[in-house]
Amino acid sequence: MVTFVDRVTLHVSAGDGGNGCASVHREKFKPLGGPDGGNGGRGGDVILVVDPQVTTLLEFHHSPHRRATKGKPGLGGHKDGASGQDIVLKVPAGTVIYEKDGTLITDLVNSGEKFVIAQGGRGGLGNAALSSTRRRAPGFALLGEPGDELEINLELKTVADVGLVGFPSAGKSSLIASISQARPKIADYPFTTLVPNLGVVQIGETVMTVADVPGLIPGASEGKGLGLEFLRHVERCAILVHVLDCATLEPNRDPVTDLEVIEKELAAYGGLDDRPRMVVLNKVDIPEALDLAELVKPIFEERGYEVFEVSAVSHAGLKPWLYALGEVVTRARALAADPLVERIVIRPKPVNETGFTVEFEDDKYFVTGIQPERWVRQTDFANDEAVGYLADRLARLGVEAALLKIGAQAGDTIVIGRGDRGVLFDFDPAVKAGAELMMGRRGTDLRFELTNRRKEQEEAESQKGESYETETFWAGEDDDES
Repeated sequence: MVTFVDRVTLHVSAGDGGNGCASVHREKFKPLGGPDGGNGGRGGDVILVVDPQVTTLLEFHHSPHRRATKGKPGLGGHKDGASGQDIVLKVPAGTVIYEKDGTLITDLVNSGEKFVIAQGGRGGLGNAALSSTRRRAPGFALLGEPGDELEINLELKTVADVGLVGFPSAGKSSLIASISQARPKIADYPFTTLVPNLGVVQIGETVMTVADVPGLIPGASEGKGLGLEFLRHVERCAILVHVLDCATLEPNRDPVTDLEVIEKELAAYGGLDDRPRMVVLNKVDIPEALDLAELVKPIFEERGYEVFEVSAVSHAGLKPWLYALGEVVTRARALAADPLVERIVIRPKPVNETGFTVEFEDDKYFVTGIQPERWVRQTDFANDEAVGYLADRLARLGVEAALLKIGAQAGDTIVIGRGDRGVLFDFDPAVKAGAELMMGRRGTDLRFELTNRRKEQEEAESQKGESYETETFWAGEDDDES
């Protein structure tokens, strides 16, 4: 059974925005009381949050598809739709998020840190929000925008102060068990440790985290053994400790050779040259191992290493080693805490920024940009008035002028957007936006206009002390009598 996962592919989908509502207020004696359609609700977001209680990506290994809920559509009576529910995904500290192509998105390290990985779509505006002095009775509403959908890779890099590296069965797990409350699996055969183990150690006033990385072997950086899978877990460590087995009976094995092999693999992996090193000669409770440790200790000291002789069984030499580790970790934390002066670069947009680009490819004109692509997604193409409204917006943005400038002619294919979301149009600059709609200005309702004119006439007549309705009634009776 899989119990530890440090790399996973996750498919996340934010909620779509709800559609706006096209509605007209109606009540007795007010058949056309004006537009009252509400806005659609916002779609739910997908949010990643660092939880210190989570130590693995196992949950996403079993359930790799996560989707937030959609926003509700707007209703009449100026009622906006409810927003969709956000979905919060708990990840361990040290989780790095990459795009499908390997591009880094973010690195989540601190407890409680949040990141919105997929944003919910905006809700569409209702016809009440679209009304204006020129468009008094819109007969359409905007559609909700789709939420973000993407495939991401999550990779866990253990957040630890100290990383123990060495050959299999060098005694790393035994040391973790001796200096902390961690209880990793310990046995007298190689690759007992199949996942990184973490132990919390307190020495004096310093509390530090020690990581036991699964055993490395020659060729680990090329994928042999378990090294390539778990070398990433030492990337964040402040110091690397070589745990060398002084009691090994394997041929062609000795502490000096073991260190050289491990250093070669670390160099091949890359990015760890700046980490301080420390050497621990383990298993000195065995007389032969103690003799070997005393023999090779001067060799390592000549190479600049700080060397400690320890035993995970008898606990010999553990305290001096831990105090030395505490000093290194304290210095590393002090350096990391120094405030860095961050340079803020302000890049204002040019005053002539159009917000879109036009390109000619494969006998088509492609229009791309945040605004035009969003407007297309919001348009209900089954509603002629909504299509006319889109045409007006694109014309005001300058899309039609830009197409004419680069040589587009009537009948050419225009694509707004790219990929699956691109929408095709036939270019016809001779047709005015909204010309296919009802007589009168687009966005108006003749019945609504007549009703408003009658109200104005009634108010004018009432100020003269006359009743418009009475005059109309008697005029009708005179006509009938005649």
